[in-house]
Amino acid sequence: MQKSYKLIFLIVALLAITVAASAQTSSINAYSPYSMYGPGELLTPGSVQMRSMGGVGIGKRAVGQINPLNPAATSIVPRKSFLFDVSLDGTHFRNNQPKYDASGAQTSTAKTVYNTGNIHNIAIAFPLAKGLGASLSIAPYSSVGYKVRTTEESEDVWANIGRVMSGFEGDGDISEVKLSLGWAIWQRFSIGVAAKYYWGYIERNYKTSVTDQITGGGTFSPTTGTDKFVVNNFKFQAGLQWSIIQNEYRILTLGATYDLGGSLNPKVETFVKTGSDLVALNKIPVRNNINVVELRVPHQVGVGLYFRDRAVGFGLDYAYAAWGKNNPAYNENSSAKSVAVTYTDTHTLKLGFEITPRPTDVRNYLNRISYRLGARVGNYYQKFGNAPINQLAVTAGFGLPVKIWGASSVNIGFEYGRLSSPHSITIGAQKVGLVTQNYYKISIGFSLYSGDTSDYWFVRQKFD
Repeated sequence: MQKSYKLIFLIVALLAITVAASAQTSSINAYSPYSMYGPGELLTPGSVQMRSMGGVGIGKRAVGQINPLNPAATSIVPRKSFLFDVSLDGTHFRNNQPKYDASGAQTSTAKTVYNTGNIHNIAIAFPLAKGLGASLSIAPYSSVGYKVRTTEESEDVWANIGRVMSGFEGDGDISEVKLSLGWAIWQRFSIGVAAKYYWGYIERNYKTSVTDQITGGGTFSPTTGTDKFVVNNFKFQAGLQWSIIQNEYRILTLGATYDLGGSLNPKVETFVKTGSDLVALNKIPVRNNINVVELRVPHQVGVGLYFRDRAVGFGLDYAYAAWGKNNPAYNENSSAKSVAVTYTDTHTLKLGFEITPRPTDVRNYLNRISYRLGARVGNYYQKFGNAPINQLAVTAGFGLPVKIWGASSVNIGFEYGRLSSPHSITIGAQKVGLVTQNYYKISIGFSLYSGDTSDYWFVRQKFD
C-alpha cells in the first residue's frame, strides 16, 4: 500500500511540473514595469511550504524540511538522512495604468496581461556530524521583464518633427547559489553561516524613432542602445536560532539573520547607435548622458518567531533591508521632464499558519494533509517621483504526504499579490498614473526526506 502511494504521488508531481512547464509563455519569473530599474523585481525565497505561509521561516525548525532562510536551521538535519526539494512557479500578471488628459482628468486605463513560468528552487540538505548539517540550494534572486512605450507630447516636437516614440525592453534574471552550514552549539541554540554566489545576465534595450514622416524643418536621428549586465559575485549571511520551549509536544523558536550587502560589481557593456554610428562603451552604462546606478544588494536584518506542536504551526517574520544606503537616485533622462527613481529602505512583515489535523491517522488520508495560510505586507525598494509603492500578498496551500508515517510530500501553493500606489506623478505638466500590478501564482513542489525507519527511499531490499 505504501509503495502505491509513493508511486502515485511521484507520477502526479512529475506530470504537474511537465504540464506547467509546457504551458508557459515566458521563461522569466516576472513581467513588471517596476523591474525596469535596479536588479529587477525581487522574488520571495523559500520552499513551497514556506511561501504558502506568507514566506515565514527565520525561526522555523523542522526535521523533514529544508529551510533556506536561516542557515542555523540546517543543524537539525538528522544523521543518516538526506533531504531534497524542488519547485516550479507559474504566474499570471495583470497590469493596469490610468491615463490622464492635459487637465489631469482620467480618460482611460491601459491594461496588459502576461504569463510566466519557471523553476523556483532546487535544494538538498545532509548531515556532516552530530549537530552539524549542510545545505545547497539554487533559486532566483531577482527577475527582469518589461516592455514600455512612450510618445513625446511636446508641441514643439510635434510641429518640427512629428510623433517620436521611445521603447524600452528588458529581460533576464539574477540567481543565487547558497551553501549553508548549521551547528547546534547546545541542544536549544544553533548558529549558522552561508556563502551566497550571485550570477546572472540582464539585457536592457531602448530605442527612439519617428513613427511618421518628419514634418516641419526639424531633424531627428533615431537612437538604439543595449545595456548588457553580467553578474558574478559572493555575499555572506549569518543566522541563529534559540528554542525557548522544546519538548516532545511543542517547540517555540526565536530566529535571527543578518545578510551582508554590497555591490554586485556587474560587468556592463553598452552599445549605442545614433543614425549610422555605433559606439561600444565597456564601462558604466550611459543613457542620455546620465550614469545609471550600479547593481547592489542591501544589508538586511531579519527576526522571526515560530511555534509548532504535533498539529499546528504558526510563524511571524520581520525583515529590514537597507536599500536606501549608498544607492543614489537617478533619472531616466536628462531633460526637465525626467523622473527621479530613488531607492528606499524596506520593511516587510510575514505571517503564516499551518495545521495537520492528525499526522499519524492511518484511516483517513485527509487528516494527514497539511493546510496552510499566510500573508505578507511591506513596501517596494524603489520610489518613482517620490511616490512609494506598497506590496501585499495573501497565500494558501496544502501538503500531500507521500507515505503514511513520513515527511516526504507533494506541495501546492497559491498566491495573490499586488503592487500599487495611491499617488500619481507629474512629468513636466503631464499627470502620469503609476502601474497597479496584480498577479496570481501557483507553485508545485516535491519534498523528499530519507532518514528514519519509516521514510527510507534509497535502501536496497533484503530477502531471507
